Amino acid sequence: MIEDNFIDDWTSFLAPYEQAVAELKLKLKMMRDEFQTKHRHTPIEFVTGRVKTPASILEKMEVRNIKPEDFLIGVQDIAGIRIMCQFVEDIYEVAELLKRRQDFKVLLIRDYIKHHKPSGYRSYHMVLEYPVHRLTGVETVIVEVQIRTLAMNFWATIEHSLNYKYSGVYPEEILWRLQRASEAAFQLDEEMSEIRDEIREAIQYFEN
Repeated sequence: MIEDNFIDDWTSFLAPYEQAVAELKLKLKMMRDEFQTKHRHTPIEFVTGRVKTPASILEKMEVRNIKPEDFLIGVQDIAGIRIMCQFVEDIYEVAELLKRRQDFKVLLIRDYIKHHKPSGYRSYHMVLEYPVHRLTGVETVIVEVQIRTLAMNFWATIEHSLNYKYSGVYPEEILWRLQRASEAAFQLDEEMSEIRDEIREAIQYFEN
């Protein structure tokens, strides 16, 4: 069991991550508002964020056998942002918008939509280097951004719960059902993409 005493003060250590999540949530919501103000389809449905608890960080280090001196590299999702989109096409539009921003740097991209995991997991991940302005100066933290459709998120939420129950080693039948459910969710996304113009027109009509 990894002890938590390699960090002197967890509250102080996590404070910049809390600030980064709060700032990014605000910036993304402002992007969404700008689309709406211009009466354009917004690729961002809604945004959530969280910072891992010390217990969650230690658990991940334990599972992945990450040494305390390596945990800042091994645990890249201490700060996490999740962006929900209506359509798969929206995911890539949001990703391009984030790549063009100059207030943070994109370090890494993992496209689990084009290359889904064996379990069926689909999502678009971006690892950001985000500068946080503190009283003592600028501190850079790592933030993981996950961009998903609502269908992908529903599947991932269920899979996350099962992953804890089975510690990542699923019985064959459960894995088979997860894969089938993932394909069904993705087929739903594809169907919605086929009629997205009609859906957008309907939303615009309703809002007007």
